[in-house]
Amino acid sequence: MGLRRVSTRSTRTARLGTLLSLAVMTASAAILVATSGAASAQSGPSVAVRVAGDEYVAVSGRTTSASATVRFERRTDAGWAFVKRARSHSHRYSTTLFVPAGTSQKFRVTSNHRSRTFVASMPERKAPSVTPAPTTTAPAAPTAPTAKPPAPVTYDDCGAQPRKADGSTWSCTFHDGFDGTTLDRTKWVPNTAFVTWSGTTHACYRDDPSNVSVANGALTLRLVKLDAPAPCAAAVSPTQYMAGSVSTYHLFSQQYGRFEARIKTEATTSPGLHEAFWLWPDDRYSTIAWPDSGEIDVAESFSAYASVTGSYLHYSADHVGLLYGTNASNCAANRGEWNTYTVEWGPSRIETFLNGTSCLVNTSGDTAFQKRYIINLTQAIGGATWNQLSGTTPVPASMQVDYVKVWR
Repeated sequence: MGLRRVSTRSTRTARLGTLLSLAVMTASAAILVATSGAASAQSGPSVAVRVAGDEYVAVSGRTTSASATVRFERRTDAGWAFVKRARSHSHRYSTTLFVPAGTSQKFRVTSNHRSRTFVASMPERKAPSVTPAPTTTAPAAPTAPTAKPPAPVTYDDCGAQPRKADGSTWSCTFHDGFDGTTLDRTKWVPNTAFVTWSGTTHACYRDDPSNVSVANGALTLRLVKLDAPAPCAAAVSPTQYMAGSVSTYHLFSQQYGRFEARIKTEATTSPGLHEAFWLWPDDRYSTIAWPDSGEIDVAESFSAYASVTGSYLHYSADHVGLLYGTNASNCAANRGEWNTYTVEWGPSRIETFLNGTSCLVNTSGDTAFQKRYIINLTQAIGGATWNQLSGTTPVPASMQVDYVKVWR
C-alpha cells in the first residue's frame, strides 16, 4: 500500500545431550535429566531437560554470552533439521520442544558457535482407566469415542512442517535464518533502484552495512540520517536519508504456497516510519502495469499506528479503493515486539495471518495472483500525510527479521 504510493514506480521492477547425553527416564514420571551448570566456550551451552506436559519437554540452560541466539536442531535420517530458535537473557535461556509419546529424540543446541547434543525421551501414553459399569437394570452409559491421536510432527529444511487444511504437510522451498555475519547474496539482493518519499524529503535505498546487515541471528534493515546529503543511485537529488531493503529479485520466486517471516519493528509511537513484508510479481513473468499486475502486502506497519499492522492486496480492486475485508485489513500487533506474519496463497484464495490469527481472506481468484512472485523486506520512511517524518521520528530506526520461510 504505502510503499507503492511513496516510491518511484518506473524503476521498481527493473532492480528491485551426547551433552554427555545424560537424558535419563525415571521409572515413575519419565522425567528427562541432562547436565546443567555454567556453559564453557569449548562445550557449548549447558542443558537441563524435564517433562513439561503431554509430549513437550522444557529445556533450559546457560550461554557464554549474556544475550545470545540459541538454535535447536533435531537429528533426522537426512541430518540435522532446524526446529526453533530462542534468545538468552542474563546468560540464561528456556524453551519447549515437542517429543512424541513413546519416542526418544536427539537434539543439538548451538550458541556462540559452540554446540551440545542431548537426547529427550517421552513415555508411552497410559491407557485411561475404565471404571466397570454398575450392575443394575439400567443400560450402561455410552462410551465416549477415543480421540484421534495427533498427526506426528515431521521436519524439513524449514523446521517443523506446518499442516494444510487437508492434513498434508507443506514442503520447504526457501528459508533463511540469518545465522551468519553477512547477507546471503545467493538468496537476497539489496534494493537500490528506487526511493521512498516523506513529504518533500526522500530516503534512498542503499547497499551499505549501515543499512543492510546480518548479525546475532537476524537481518537488520535500517533507516539512517547522514551528516550531509549524498548522491542517490535511483537518479534523484542527493539526500541525507538512506534506507535498507532487500528482495529475492531474479534469485527466487514462486507461484502459490505459504510465505512467513518473523519481524520486529522500531518501538515508537511517533509517525515517520514504514515497514513491509511483501510479495511482488517476478518481472520475468509479468508485464502488466501496477496495480493490475498484483501485489501481496503480507504485513505493512506504520509508526503513527503503533499497535496495528495491515495486510493489503493490490489488483484491479484498487480502482475502487480500499475495501476492508476484501483487499485490506488491520490486525493488532505492537511495535518493538516480535510478530510472525504469514500468507497462504492459492489460485482462488489468499489468507494472511498475524501470530496465527487470520487477518484477511480474499477469494477473488484474480489473474493478478496467478503467477510467480518474489519476496521483499523493506524499512522505509513514512509517506502518507498522517505518517510523515517529523522531529520526533527516531532515526536511526531499524526493522529486524528473525527468519523467512517459504513452503509449497
